Amino acid sequence: MDRLDNTVRPYAWGSATAIPHLLGVEPTGEPQAEMWMGAHPGAPSRTARGTLVEVIEADPERELGARAVAGFGPRLPFLLKILAAGAPLSLQVHPDLKQAQEGYADEERRGIPVDAPHRNYKDANHKPELICALTEFDGLCGFRDPVRTAGLLDGLGIDSLKPYVDLLHAHPEDAALREVLTAILSADPQEMAHTVAEATAACTRLGGAYAPYADIAHHYPGDPGVIAAMLLNHVRLQPGEALFLGAGIPHAYLNGLGVEIMANSDNVLRCGLTPKHVDVPELLRVVRFEAGDPGVLRPEASPDGEELYETPIDEFRLSRYVLPAGGAAHDLTRETPQILLCTAGAVRAGEHELGPGQSVFVPAGEKAEISGAGTVFRATVIV
Repeated sequence: MDRLDNTVRPYAWGSATAIPHLLGVEPTGEPQAEMWMGAHPGAPSRTARGTLVEVIEADPERELGARAVAGFGPRLPFLLKILAAGAPLSLQVHPDLKQAQEGYADEERRGIPVDAPHRNYKDANHKPELICALTEFDGLCGFRDPVRTAGLLDGLGIDSLKPYVDLLHAHPEDAALREVLTAILSADPQEMAHTVAEATAACTRLGGAYAPYADIAHHYPGDPGVIAAMLLNHVRLQPGEALFLGAGIPHAYLNGLGVEIMANSDNVLRCGLTPKHVDVPELLRVVRFEAGDPGVLRPEASPDGEELYETPIDEFRLSRYVLPAGGAAHDLTRETPQILLCTAGAVRAGEHELGPGQSVFVPAGEKAEISGAGTVFRATVIV
């Protein structure tokens, strides 16, 4: 079992205080957005044996187990993070596996450098993800019912939004949503900036259901993503609740601290709320134009104390243990690789004492026992 030394990424949208508060350290004053735990080459966790990438590459079957290597190749198939949003992230979607493979192959064939700002596909993998709230956590997830969205937009009383309102009443719903998102992202930039300014003033004045969009607009003045965001469900997670984000589902995290797990990929197609590249045609190819409930997940408890967040993905499996003081130890030994992350209290994992924000990597088949009083998240795979 290896204690992990993890990198914190200072993205501009990160909270300056949430991760330092979790870790019990003084804030630096700079944004601290994500702490990565895993073997992503961009910021691999470090161990006493080297980086986790080096450790796995030295003996993949020993570290990952034969079944995980057979299923996912000689690499850790998931990336675990602590995410601290102090401002809205970009509005985005992720491709499915076939779309990622096709998009990556096409950009490779066209010779687009992998670090080019207009590159869409950094790899040939999909990027399903799960976010579990540690604090109250706000986000946008999936399209709201078009008629309800029409009512929300109409309530702003802005003439330039009326064509979108009319489109949202049309049928079928998927075509209506596609037409409206296309129109928003293809609009004249100056005209859209004026519409966003009017919408911002109206959202600020009206408050209530409009308040989240007023806050988004404060961070991204004039961005067409402000209007696109109003097509989506606003979700407020309570601690312990989670969202699963599959391929093609538009989403954005707005504010809060959470544990995030995802397939080990960098593929993101942006819809707005960003100065980065927005490839509208490719985005429209990937988005699933389906309205529906965002589906808040709550963990399913088993008799052994494990609380599992069920998802339809094999690359990752996330669960948690809430350990009471004086409770029995739990044997977590498993024939797949694991990362164990403490988020509250003081726990013991093997020979390691863990406090909030501290984690260990457990090789496949390695004895793994946890005890103490606190909360432990367990990340592994399904094979």
